[in-house]
This record gives sequence, structure tokens and C-alpha cells, in this order.
Amino acid sequence: MTTLRRLLEDEVVVLRSFVGLLEREQRMLVEGNVDGLPDLLLDKNELTARLAAIAEQRRADLAGEGLSADREGIAAWFAAHPGEQEARASWAELLPLARQARELNRLNGEVIHLRMQSNTLAIEALVGTTGALGLYGPDGQSRPAGVGRISDSA
Repeated sequence: MTTLRRLLEDEVVVLRSFVGLLEREQRMLVEGNVDGLPDLLLDKNELTARLAAIAEQRRADLAGEGLSADREGIAAWFAAHPGEQEARASWAELLPLARQARELNRLNGEVIHLRMQSNTLAIEALVGTTGALGLYGPDGQSRPAGVGRISDSA
């Protein structure tokens, strides 16, 4: 088994786990279940580090053969190794997984942004202020204590 084939197979396994984690993150965010997010973030960081290490190894392996680490370099590697069907299959699986991970990450970011906006509006409604949570007045100076009390109209 070539090093690149092993790396591609490893990358597919880790990327599948990463996609599963992003899907779990999305469910948690949509349901408002944020208690498990810190643990999920640790797992996400670990998988991200593993993916980065694999990508670096792949880059070094391709560079060792005088190839670039992009799609053209991979295509050239496949042309030079026509018998590597398993590596080709892993690469074919890797590309849509990477697109799926990128899209899930983008969508999760949007959900987080919307939740943050919603929380900001809720706090502003409770405190009775608008903009910047009422921490500063229109003159740019901090507001004195007691200004912007809890509103009972919320």
C-alpha cells in the first residue's frame, strides 16, 4: 500500500467523523441544546487537527514526488500510479465529504449568528435599550449605573 493511499483512506475516515460531528452540532444548535457544545467543540478541534496533520502529510508525500498538493498534483499522481484504484476511490469519496463539511460548517455558523442576534434583541428588550446593549450613550461615553433598567414590558 502506498503512503498516499493510506493517507487518503485515513482522511476519509476522519472526515466522515467530522461531518457526523457537524451534523450533531447543527441539531444541538437548532434545538437550542447548548450544554453539550463545549465537549463537542473539543472533539471538533481534535478532528480538525487530525485532518490538518493528514493534509500536511499528503502535501509532503506529493512534494516528495515533485507534485503539488492540489487537484492537479493528485491527478498527476493517479496518472503515474494507474493501479491505485483504492486510492482513487478514497479520493472520489473525499471530495463530496469535504464539500458537505464546508457547507455544514457554513450553515452552523449562520445558525450561531442568528442565535446571537436573537439573544441580543432579547437582552435589549429586557434592559430597555437599543444598540450595543446600552453600554454606551449617544455621546460615546459609558452610561451611568441605573440607566437601562430591566423593563417589565418585555
